[in-house]
Amino acid sequence: MAVVKLPYQLALVAALVVFSIPCVYSGSKLNKSELDSANWLTYGNGYANRRSSQLRQINRHNVQKLVPAWIVQTGVLGTFPTNPLVVDGVMFFSTPFNHVIAVDAVTGKEKWRYQHSMESDKLCCGSHNRGLAWGYDKLYMISADGRFIALEAESGQVHFDIPVVDPMTGKEEDLEGIREFNTQTSKAFGKMTRFAGNMAPVVFDKKVFVGVSGTGYSAILDDAETGGISELGKPGVRRGLRAFITAYDAFDGKLIWRWYSTASDNWEGSFSATTEFGEDLNRDIEQEKSDAAKYKDAWKTGGGSIYSSPTIDPESKLIFFGTGNPSPTYDDKVRPGDNLYTSSVVALKTDSGDLAWYKQIIPHDIWGYDVAAPPVLITMQGDSGENIEVVAAASKTGRLFFLGKEDGRTLGRSEMFVPKNSNMFRQPTTEGIEVAPGAAGGANWPPLAYDNMLNLLFVPASHRPTRYRRVRQENGSFINQLSLKTNLEWGTFSAISPENGKIEWQIKTDLAIVSGALVTDGGLVFYGESDGRFVARDSRNGKLLWAFETGAGMNAPPITYELNGKQYVAVASGGHSLFGYKKGNAVISFALP
Repeated sequence: MAVVKLPYQLALVAALVVFSIPCVYSGSKLNKSELDSANWLTYGNGYANRRSSQLRQINRHNVQKLVPAWIVQTGVLGTFPTNPLVVDGVMFFSTPFNHVIAVDAVTGKEKWRYQHSMESDKLCCGSHNRGLAWGYDKLYMISADGRFIALEAESGQVHFDIPVVDPMTGKEEDLEGIREFNTQTSKAFGKMTRFAGNMAPVVFDKKVFVGVSGTGYSAILDDAETGGISELGKPGVRRGLRAFITAYDAFDGKLIWRWYSTASDNWEGSFSATTEFGEDLNRDIEQEKSDAAKYKDAWKTGGGSIYSSPTIDPESKLIFFGTGNPSPTYDDKVRPGDNLYTSSVVALKTDSGDLAWYKQIIPHDIWGYDVAAPPVLITMQGDSGENIEVVAAASKTGRLFFLGKEDGRTLGRSEMFVPKNSNMFRQPTTEGIEVAPGAAGGANWPPLAYDNMLNLLFVPASHRPTRYRRVRQENGSFINQLSLKTNLEWGTFSAISPENGKIEWQIKTDLAIVSGALVTDGGLVFYGESDGRFVARDSRNGKLLWAFETGAGMNAPPITYELNGKQYVAVASGGHSLFGYKKGNAVISFALP
């Protein structure tokens, strides 16, 4: 066979074209992922995080026939909130302790397994991972021990493994941006305050976006994997860490930009006495202003965890995400001001990481009212009939907030989807008060789903009041102590109209709901319950159409995909270490017989 030699210039062009094919293919595929019924390519099935699918083979008329097509036992017990991905017939998912498994999406047969070597297993709330990102023939993951990892999708081999932070001390590897801790308190930090990564990253425009937790429960809870504890705010645990989101180069892992969720400038904000809606936050504003100079460096340990997969608008090149509570939550006197940008919805420019806008839901949050669930991009009709692009964000306050995509202006909020009591926004007392919603109530991390045809948002939520109490320390000062122990816990699953914020229908469950939602064009909405039931309801009215007992608490969002003309619905069943829901290690894929 004759070999034809190309001129050097043409050969170079040909090589560049060949090299760029995966890049172009992946980018194009991801941009259209919401319309790709065969696959589930991103955390929320598209950059808008709507968790909706056009598939309708499984529908409200035949869903009662749904049976397991295959079940995979991972062999790894622990908190299991993973969101599987399906790419061209292969399913990928992460397990507790950051192992990754690839299986045939039709049969469940294992193709490869990546075994993660954890630098420390002394991490809060169970070493869990919410999922992976796919792009450019790679899988990307942020680990609980603070490492950014890329695996070859074909083989599971490590492409790169980059330390992001030291999870036990909170120091970045390059020591930039994080202050050195006081040696007198560093021991407490080392034991109780940790960076951790558990969000599913997102890939866009040759970048991978990864956030980390810097405080909140990872700062003030004992290790739940070894038995759990419900007391927060213990004396001796003083500060959190300054959380951030980072954009990395998708090919070599090079850091492109980093944005911190606590502001080095204007941390104090405007000293807001109320929420945007006029609710009294019961703050001593004059005392805070007087203390501002004394605690001018409070932002350095300010918290603001970023632990849920961001949302992206490819047109405006904006990335949206929620942030967690400030630190120390339990000793707010040492962090005067509004504590920007904690307990907020934030929009950044994807190219530079520059702040586009923010909306702080709760200034100076002392109750743990994180914006934990991924925001959802939807379109609403304005007063004049025009279409308005909206960021819908659920909060632990028990409401959905509707914000303008371009500027973050508040367009409205929903009705309460969990009960509210008179203690909400009250300061703790020495006797203690029970607050609802509490730190583990409202809309926590479980992702929402949006049905474009019905124009409904489906919100999994929890009613779990929190007890707050002022406790005197040995030096005579007081801190707030939080306890998750209550004698009352249950869940709600609500269908909410973004047009008026009204709850169209709502289901009450015996236990809090910590699973995410999935809606399909088959007229179905799927979610899991903490008692182990995986259910399908009529998306129009909430009528129960099908249920399957998985054997372990449901703590993961479902997905759907189609292969060889057959629709599947898949979900992980594995429980939750912190809340005591029965553990398991199964990934189950369902189909019609």
